[in-house]
Amino acid sequence: MEAGSNYGKRTSSGQSLFSKSTVSRIPSANQRQPIYTLFVSNSLYAKGRVLGFKRAKRNQRPDISLIQIEGVKTIADTDFYLGKRVAFVYRAKREVNGSKIRCIWGRITRAHGGSGAVKARFRNNLPAKSFGASVRVMMYPSRV
Repeated sequence: MEAGSNYGKRTSSGQSLFSKSTVSRIPSANQRQPIYTLFVSNSLYAKGRVLGFKRAKRNQRPDISLIQIEGVKTIADTDFYLGKRVAFVYRAKREVNGSKIRCIWGRITRAHGGSGAVKARFRNNLPAKSFGASVRVMMYPSRV
């Protein structure tokens, strides 16, 4: 028996790793296979993540933020999103006009690198607290 083998080991609930409940069965030919439908979102925005500011080794430019859009992996994919509006939505402690939710608007200006990241300029520079937070990339204005 190998040193790294899981044979005979038990899970935290005391059940064997190779019990019937953990081993999946192969469906027989007469069983119906599930039909997968294509999920089309009717959302007006795509999700994105703030990577940080545009920067060099020692200097950073807080007026330009780097954003990774969900599902965008190449520089060719970024072309669709150029010019689109971006919203950083966050909660504040104090209410203004009856709401604690606030928003900083921006616009995607160009691609950054070859792996689908984009540069965006916001009306007010994003706070450093936004790094890693999600943004909404709106599907407007349309260039179609």
